[in-house]
Amino acid sequence: MTRLANNRWRFAVVIVVGAALAAALIGASQVGAEQTQTGELAPAVDPPFAGIEQRGVVLGSSVAPVTLVEYADLQCPYCAQWSRETLPVLVAEYVEAGKLRIVFHGLAFIGADSDKALRTAIAAGHDDHLWDVVHGLYARQGAENSGWVTDELVREIASGVRGLDGEKLLSARWESSVEPELKRGVAAAGRAGVHSTPAFQIGRTGGRLELVEISSLGPDGIRPAIEAVLAG
Repeated sequence: MTRLANNRWRFAVVIVVGAALAAALIGASQVGAEQTQTGELAPAVDPPFAGIEQRGVVLGSSVAPVTLVEYADLQCPYCAQWSRETLPVLVAEYVEAGKLRIVFHGLAFIGADSDKALRTAIAAGHDDHLWDVVHGLYARQGAENSGWVTDELVREIASGVRGLDGEKLLSARWESSVEPELKRGVAAAGRAGVHSTPAFQIGRTGGRLELVEISSLGPDGIRPAIEAVLAG
């Protein structure tokens, strides 16, 4: 993706293959600018996914002609901005119409809260509520590695999602069943050549996906790429 002005989130990924497994994210650095987060949790907002199919890490119909893959760290403020400003527009214009499916590949390179948040989202995905939890975490994103991903916060997010048990979620995020998806996200980022977040791939569903160089974090930054694939 385009490295946006003042983008502080960059990382290196190394894929270590052993018995066809194991992937490790090995670094993160900040470039310029001061900390943009205040440490105060943002107010919750209603998720925009009512009535839309969720299955694991996928949002939208399995037969949608176009697939968009999002690579994100749940502590990245630019990822949260994209989620707030652009994702609801894409859902309304493309996902609800059955034209687009979106796949979430989470990365946890910023720190401990990244890992805890991602594990929580993946565990929610086992009950087909990953996108609801991702939305809730972004809406309440706190200061980097401040301990903002608390059990109380997870319970609060889960309480607003029908069919999601907060206590079960707190336990499930540490189960071994979460590990494969953690590894898949890092491996996919390595194959795609992702070096910053948020980053995106797009293509025909079931076909080759290409990295997208977005011009902005707003809807117009990604809309031309979607339209081009739909027209192709």
